[in-house]
Amino acid sequence: MSIKRSGEPRYSEITPRRVYLERRKFLASLPGAFLAGRELLSPSARARAAQFGRPVKSPLSVADPPTSLKDITHYNNFYEFTTDKPAVADQAKNFRTSPWTVSVEGLVKQPRKFSMEEILKLAPIEERVSRHRCVEGWSMVAPWAGYSLSVLLRQAQPTEKARYVAFESYFDKSQMPHAAYAGIPFPYVEGLRLDEAMHPLAMLCVGLYGEDLPPQDGAPVRVVVPWKYGFKGIKSIVKVRLVAGQPPTTWNLANSREYGFYSNVNPAVDHPRWSQATEHRLGEFRRRPTLPFNGYGDQVASLYQGMDLRMNF
Repeated sequence: MSIKRSGEPRYSEITPRRVYLERRKFLASLPGAFLAGRELLSPSARARAAQFGRPVKSPLSVADPPTSLKDITHYNNFYEFTTDKPAVADQAKNFRTSPWTVSVEGLVKQPRKFSMEEILKLAPIEERVSRHRCVEGWSMVAPWAGYSLSVLLRQAQPTEKARYVAFESYFDKSQMPHAAYAGIPFPYVEGLRLDEAMHPLAMLCVGLYGEDLPPQDGAPVRVVVPWKYGFKGIKSIVKVRLVAGQPPTTWNLANSREYGFYSNVNPAVDHPRWSQATEHRLGEFRRRPTLPFNGYGDQVASLYQGMDLRMNF
């Protein structure tokens, strides 16, 4: 309950009831991404306001217009829930994301577990608009909320022997019964080279469109690596391990011929079953050319200087 101090104007003096009701009617009539927000998020995300408050605008954002929240939250790859992309949101709607901890361990000087409350306080939360390209040929532009993954990794102080970062996602058969039909092993695992993980563009993501992450998009915390194909952005992470050698990754284990460890967006290297030269951005009619490194070449190409990116795909 709010307590009104003496001398403060009444709410009706600030916004007359008639204007308030007309504004509500107008907002209710708006289509698309502007209003998609709260109605499309999970009940738990709607019940609590975004835990991180109002994010600041990130200088690492791209200028592309964001894909609608409806598309971002209703066309998802999350095989733990279902392989049917449009059905993931419904299958994941009751996913329990609290309490939650992320363990950072391995070749670090300060191994520890972080609660979500601690993760949200490690750095200012930015809204970062990023491009994303799926290996299957579709793409989107998402306004994520979070900060660079390097912030979390530095808390644990990687040792000189650490060369790679291995990630593991949450898995619970009781909450994810359809995972048995996905055709890949669980829990889902992914990995990055340490210098990739420390790059400012690699993001630890806690929100979307100014709200907490919906379950279908990787609640409550995920990784976003915008210059790589989407499956490298592991969702619902519970473990981060610093290691000396290249870690196993789920899709590489399932089919190494089709899914390499690096998986940088490269239109010149086709998937064995389809071309990667063009992509279909959700919400658009015509396909568009795929950009090397998903358009982030100026920032990340130096990470791969001297590497044959056809062999190291």
